[in-house]
Formats: sequence, C-alpha cells, structure tokens
Amino acid sequence: MNNNQDNVKDLDNEIDLKMLVAQLWQGRAIVLSAVVAGGAIALAISLSIRPVYTASASILPPQQQASGLSAALGSLGAMAGVAAGGALKNPNDLYVAMMKSQTVSDRLIAQFDLKARYEEEKLSLARKALDAVVVITSAKSGLIEINVDDHDPQFAARLANAYVVELKRLNQNLAVTDAAKRRMFFEKQLQEVKQNLAKAELGLESLQKKTGLVLPEGQVGMVLKTVTELKAKIAAKEVEIVAMRSFATEKNPDFVRAQEMLAAMKRQLAALDDSGGEGSLSVGAKSLPQDGLAYIRAVREVKYNEALLELMAKQYEFARVEEGRDSSMIQVLDVATAPDQKSKPKRSLIVMSGVLLGLMLGVLTVFIRPFVAKLRAN
Repeated sequence: MNNNQDNVKDLDNEIDLKMLVAQLWQGRAIVLSAVVAGGAIALAISLSIRPVYTASASILPPQQQASGLSAALGSLGAMAGVAAGGALKNPNDLYVAMMKSQTVSDRLIAQFDLKARYEEEKLSLARKALDAVVVITSAKSGLIEINVDDHDPQFAARLANAYVVELKRLNQNLAVTDAAKRRMFFEKQLQEVKQNLAKAELGLESLQKKTGLVLPEGQVGMVLKTVTELKAKIAAKEVEIVAMRSFATEKNPDFVRAQEMLAAMKRQLAALDDSGGEGSLSVGAKSLPQDGLAYIRAVREVKYNEALLELMAKQYEFARVEEGRDSSMIQVLDVATAPDQKSKPKRSLIVMSGVLLGLMLGVLTVFIRPFVAKLRAN
C-alpha cells in the first residue's frame, strides 16, 4: 500500500516538474527579454558610473618601540575612539589608530580642502566622507597599508602619502618613543638651568657693582673650577637618572651603572670638602672679608650653572638626535603612486548581476502570469 502511494507521489512530482519546464519553455521569450533587458540596463548603469582609482601606500612601523607606547594609549584612544588597553593589542594597532584619529583627519581636510571636494559644509560630514574613501589596515605581514579611493588617481596618491607624513608628525608631537620622552624631559631641565644661570649672573653683576671685586685668581679660582664642575656633573647625572626611571627598571644595566657613577662623584665631592684640600672651598676662606665670601659664592653659583648648562645641552642634543632617528624608523616600504587602472566599478560584476536579476524576474513573470490571468478572468 505504501509503495503505491510513493509511486503516485513520484508521478505527481514528475508531472509538476514537466509542467513547470513546459511553462518556462512557452515563456522563454519573456525570460530571454528580461535577461537581455537586465544586462543592458546594468551595462548602462556601469558605464554611467565615474571610475574610481585606488592608490596604496605601505609602511613598516618601528616594532622595537612597543615598550614606549603605553603612555600614549590614553590620549590616542580618546582621539580615535578606542579605549586604552582594549582594542589596541599591538604597536601596529596604535599607529592605525593614530592615522584614523580626528586630529589627522582635520589636518588633511584643511590641507586638501576636502569640504569643498566632497561638497560638505560641516566638518563632521567631511570626516565621514573621508573615512568612506580611506581604508587603513594592519596586515599579518607586519605592514600597515593605506588605501585611498578617488576619481582622480593623482589626488588619491597624494592623499595616501599625506597620511604617512601626518603619522610621522603625530609620532613626534605625542612623544610616543622613549627618546622623545627623554628629549622633552631634558628640554624642560635645560630651560630651568638657563633661568637659574641668568639669575646667578644678575646676582653676581649686582654684587660686583656693590663691592667692586673682580674674579678671584690663583688658588680660589681653582677651588671654584674643581667644585663647581664636579657639582654640575653630579646634578646632570641625577637628572639623567630621573629621566631613565620613566623607561628603565632598577635592574637595568645602564641604570645601575649611572647610579654607581653618581655615588662615586658624590664620594669624591665629600672627600674634597672634608679634607680641606685643594678642592675645598674652605681654603683661604677665613682670611677673606664677608664681602669676599659672598662674592666667591656668587661666582661659584654662576660657574656651577654654566657647567650644568653645558652638560644639560649635551644631554638634550643627544636625546633630540635619538628622537629624530626613532621617528625616521617609520619606514615607507611603498610610496603611493597614481594608479593606471581603475578599481571601481567592476563592470563585469554589475552586468552579471543585471543578467541574473533579469533571469529571476523573467522566470517569476512566467510563473505568475497564469495566476494573474485567472484573477482577471474571475
């Protein structure tokens, strides 16, 4: 009994399928017309769309700077809309976030007058229009790729290269690297020493006018030179150690060596003061009048700040050169050039989509027509 029912069902299915095929064959002209019309319309649409060109640039960020990146995560997260310690999992993510930041977008919008180019009156809308044509990704190879779409291939290349320039500028301004932090630290210290030296010179000048004394000669001059230079070296080394604490641990070999040098210089200064020897300021001090002692102290303060200024200037210049070297380590692997082939629209894909859509509409029309005819007859 069940076998008979199955045979009847198979026969019904076969009859239905034959009816559908026959119905399609009868309406083949409609299907063919729909396919041709769909393909023709799609082709016309694809030809009416302005071609888009994609310019690409790729960079290799300085991977060894990963240890110094955490200090910048907070400010960059706020600028790029990324929470610090959240989505930024590696150094490349940080640099991608920097290029996607509002700061970079606004600079490029102003530089290339993108509000006029994208026909947007508001800055916020210009940012969205820019985001729509720029894709910045971190590839598995370790490179960062910048792809820019535009109707003008030359402009697309210029805009892609501008992102690299802005990344280098932002990298310096935000002090992402350890060298940049040291440069900023020594720059501040250098300014303070300059101010102290200016005050000391004014004090010495005022004392000279008041007492009529001149620079000490002989033994006192040697005392001033020995003590002030040693104290300046001690102060410079202390500043250097403070700067190193921002990026080095207590067990860092350079940090340990700097502390040992500082301790040795302090012992040398203490020995000079205690011995009353050649380097001690107490030599001949009792035989000087009160004005003479004040004058020696004033001269010592000037010479101390002069020596300290020289040392701080060297530290600052070294950090500045090191910062420039670190910033230049953002290497441009591929400079964006004007593409000679369009990337959009994909005309073949558009035409194929139009043909498939026409086929679907044609088949649907063939199957629906009998039902529409019955409805009209009733």
